[in-house]
Amino acid sequence: MTKEYFQNREISWLKFNERVLVEAMEEHVPPLERLKFVSIFVSNLDEFFMVRVGSLHDLSQLKKEVVDNKTGMTASEQIDAILAELPAMYRKKDAIYKDVMDHLNEYSIRCLSYEELDNEQKKFVEDFYMKSIDQLVSPQIVDLNHPFPFLENNKLYAFVELEKDKEKVFGIVPVRNTYPDYIMLPGENIEFILMEEIILNQINQIFKEYKVVSKNIIKITRNTDFVDDRDTWEEFDDYQAYMKTILKKRKRLNVVRLESQDKLSKQSLKFLLNKLELDEKAYFEINSPLNMKYVFSLIGDMPNATKSILLHDELIQYDPEKYSKSVIEDIRRKDRLLSYPYESMETFISLLREAANDPECKSIKITIYRLAKDSKVVRYLQEAAQNGKEVTVFVELKARFDEESNIHYANLLYEEGCNIIYGFNKYKTHSKICLITFRNPKTGHLNYITQIGTGNYNESTAKQYTDFSLMTADDQIGLDATDFFKNMSLGNLDGKYMHLLQSPTSLKTGLMHHVENEIKKGEDGYILCKFNSLTDKDFIDKFVEASQKGVKIDLIIRGISCLIPGIEGYSDNIRIISIVGRFLEHPRVYVFGKDAHTMYISSADLMTRNTEKRVEIATPILDKDIKDRLLKYLEIQLKDNVGARVMNNNGEYEKIDTQDSVGRLSSQEYFTEEAEKKAREMEEKKDNKAEEREEGFFQKLLSIFKK
Repeated sequence: MTKEYFQNREISWLKFNERVLVEAMEEHVPPLERLKFVSIFVSNLDEFFMVRVGSLHDLSQLKKEVVDNKTGMTASEQIDAILAELPAMYRKKDAIYKDVMDHLNEYSIRCLSYEELDNEQKKFVEDFYMKSIDQLVSPQIVDLNHPFPFLENNKLYAFVELEKDKEKVFGIVPVRNTYPDYIMLPGENIEFILMEEIILNQINQIFKEYKVVSKNIIKITRNTDFVDDRDTWEEFDDYQAYMKTILKKRKRLNVVRLESQDKLSKQSLKFLLNKLELDEKAYFEINSPLNMKYVFSLIGDMPNATKSILLHDELIQYDPEKYSKSVIEDIRRKDRLLSYPYESMETFISLLREAANDPECKSIKITIYRLAKDSKVVRYLQEAAQNGKEVTVFVELKARFDEESNIHYANLLYEEGCNIIYGFNKYKTHSKICLITFRNPKTGHLNYITQIGTGNYNESTAKQYTDFSLMTADDQIGLDATDFFKNMSLGNLDGKYMHLLQSPTSLKTGLMHHVENEIKKGEDGYILCKFNSLTDKDFIDKFVEASQKGVKIDLIIRGISCLIPGIEGYSDNIRIISIVGRFLEHPRVYVFGKDAHTMYISSADLMTRNTEKRVEIATPILDKDIKDRLLKYLEIQLKDNVGARVMNNNGEYEKIDTQDSVGRLSSQEYFTEEAEKKAREMEEKKDNKAEEREEGFFQKLLSIFKK
């Protein structure tokens, strides 16, 4: 029997993505930032279909029926529920996109159709097409002699219904990835036309021997989920070679969605559904661009003066490393916590750089899940290996959509003499941990600096995602980390540690133990957690049990929540808020007790995949100042009444009603202002010290002359 405090994971995710979309309606969000949110909504939905809907399609094909353990829904029922939710969501996306573009029109920024071009612009587009595109176009007729081509995942195509000698055929023209996404039009305004609009306008010329009955831009989405099958894997001597074959297979998996810009004709739709082996429920008509990845490069092409008005002010990060002589010595004096993106990742990068060149540093061990392009992390790991340090890198080749990048970096590190370990076949290594080991030349004793974070070692996303990064010289944490890496090297996932919690073994039981301690306190108990998603049934049931015992629970959940709060007799004492804003909320923090006696940061969400099927790490926060700082951070987020939404007892999110006396509080704006203030204060101190040194120098000179 399904319990009333559960909701389906996939429907909960759709509600999260809808929250991303409606951010584009908020008046306090600058116009170009609103356009970004529409683009992110589309990109998120593409990945959702590729991975989640793709996975459900695989499950629906199994002989044994698989049901959701929280709602009792079969895979087919979940697919149907998803598809039923989407038409209204697409209509909302179309309306919001139109509203955003109408607003941008006030600033002379316009996306034009071919019909809207003036004569000069039409000539410009025609010249561009003939010089740059015409010779590259690859049209194809589909009839008895020309089979239906393979359509690539998430690629745009012009699809045409044609007629010749009273016989109907179909035509397809790929909008190649090598084409520009758009072209800027001549004139003083920022006006542009999308490439698919240019191709569509040329259809009559491309198929000039035919009568064009109808024409549309289409996009199909394929299932990119794949099963990491050990039987198949064992046929390969090299795990990297196995992953390369998996990536090739991914490109040809079945179609799970068809989209068209404007409505397809009945004949075109019937033909495509038949060829793609797709149910009509998975077809969606859209009245706005199908692919919106162009948005970010478009913004990059705009004048800086325009961007200064229509985007958020550039984030001024506080960079502690700028005011430090030695990051290593700073950490040895006191634990350090970085709060991305308000504080720069450069402090951690400097730690690696210092260690790579420190004669006392003997080894660096690190787990890698996602890295930036031209990664500085990789650069200093290579430098450490070149300087004779023992460098061991656990590279996760199954980091979805980063597989090729990770294979590339693994090869670069291997060529420099680093030890490369690919982790485990059945468990993704998702932990974010780095251990640097030093030997004191005087005593011969080993000492450690351990870094444990909630996010990836990626300099790019550290400017876009909120995350925490702890750096500590605590010997016990260092010894735990030493044991962790030793166990990983030996393939042992059942290691025992004094402080660290590790999935798939001790993390779930460790956190559950702390929940149970709060249950024992009854109404004196308190739990405060921040993470991305909550799907683990055991934790949901345990939170409900705690609520029933009078324990107050505050959960800050960015994305999926299969737990519904406020259900009488079950989750009355549970409050769930979600914050979507300028930065992607990504930290995982677990706090137990009203006095915050116990606090962890982790790489793990409370999802079954994280608690049982991945290698994750959680570390306690032992430093009181850092603990207080994290508590203040969470308290500010709980008071957010701008970016935050509160989940009601129907599983829907509502804006927070604010009274005039309460005032406006955006947690992300608050931390942005705090970081900028701190950066200014440190610069002023730096300037004052420089002036004092300069003044002292002149005073000395003056005294010399007086003598």
